[in-house]
Parts: sequence; structure tokens; C-alpha cells
Amino acid sequence: MIMKKVSILKFSLLLFPLIIAGCATFQSKIDGKFTAPAEKNYQAEKVNVLFIFTHLSQTKGFDAIPKLIENNNQRISGFDNLFYDALSEITNIGKYSTFTEYASDVNKTERREEKDSLIKINDYVIKMKFLREKSFAKHFFATIVSSVTATVFPMAYRYTYTVNVEVFNSKNQLIKTYQRQATLTKWVETFLLFVYPFFHETKIKEELYVTFMHDIFRQIETEKVLIKGQ
Repeated sequence: MIMKKVSILKFSLLLFPLIIAGCATFQSKIDGKFTAPAEKNYQAEKVNVLFIFTHLSQTKGFDAIPKLIENNNQRISGFDNLFYDALSEITNIGKYSTFTEYASDVNKTERREEKDSLIKINDYVIKMKFLREKSFAKHFFATIVSSVTATVFPMAYRYTYTVNVEVFNSKNQLIKTYQRQATLTKWVETFLLFVYPFFHETKIKEELYVTFMHDIFRQIETEKVLIKGQ
């Protein structure tokens, strides 16, 4: 009975660092950020716009190519709300439609036809590709070190987020391209538990997506990209 209690105590001591392990996520500066003064086009003619979203992920050193998501559950949580919030930056959108591409679309004729029909009836098409990348080797090493040291030794897990945007007119001509990129670094270490509530990964990631979309839409508005005749 005594030996059993000792074993439980030892197991508890080994488990304790894992229980109190915390993490904190920090964002790098955003490459390509728009810095010019913003301008609004309140008097511009309203236009209809189709937004095509593509969400991809790639583990470099493991995936040969970026992989399309399979369903909405694999997108960032609350993406629709983040997009709707950023849409206010463009003042002359009359009606808009959205279409999200999935890996399974390659085998679904009706989905491809739906996208083609939406492209034909809109004045502009804005294709937005969101890519999340990480290094397989670096993440594997960080996981090994965290496991061996019971997260006592701080390890960094880095993810690079990139959004590429292409704007097409009604003639399917590419008229503008944009790119934003930033890195999120999640540090895992025993006593970061006390920092975790203030630098939560989900919160930081949402803030990054919000900044990406607001910044690009603000630039589109200022450059009068969606104004007919420009």
C-alpha cells in the first residue's frame, strides 16, 4: 500500500509540470502593410463583387504542396465574422457573394459550375488565398524537447501566415494583386500559464486575420480599384 502511494506521488510530481504548462503567442510585424492615408469613395457607383476564399496549409518538409481545407471546421474560427467586419472598409459594394473552395471540389461538377456562374454575374471577383505554413523539422524538434523536459525548457512553435489577393474585372482580367505576411510564434513553457490568458493563440490569430483583411480592403478602397472606369 505504501509503495502504491509512493508510485502515485512520483507520477503526480512528473505530471505536475505538464499540468501547469502554459503558452503565449506573439505576432511579428506585417510585411506589405499599407501605409498611405486612407480615402473613402462614398459617392462612387455601387458594384457587385464575388469573394472567392481559399484556405491552405502546408507543413514544409512533410507536405509536397499546400493542401486545401476539406471543410469549414478547418478554417480559422469565426472567419465569416472577421470578413464581415473588414468589409466595411469598402464603401461602394452594392451586393456581394462568397464562395469557399474545398479540396473535394475537384470531384464535384456542380460546385465548379456554381463558382463559374457567380463569376459571370458579378462586376468584380476578389480571390483571397490564406496560407498557413510551419516547419516539420522545427516543430518535431520542439515537441521532443518539450516532452523530454516536461515543458520546463521554453520552446517556440512558429507559423507563417500569408494572404494573397487577386482582383479581376468583369472581363476576367487581373487588375490588382496584394500580399500580406506575418509570423506567429507560440512559446510553450511551464510557467507561461500566467501569461496565457493575455496572449492566447486564438485571440492573436483572429487579430492577425482582421488586420490582414482590413488593411487590404482599405488599400483597395483608397486606390479606387472597384470604381468603374478607373
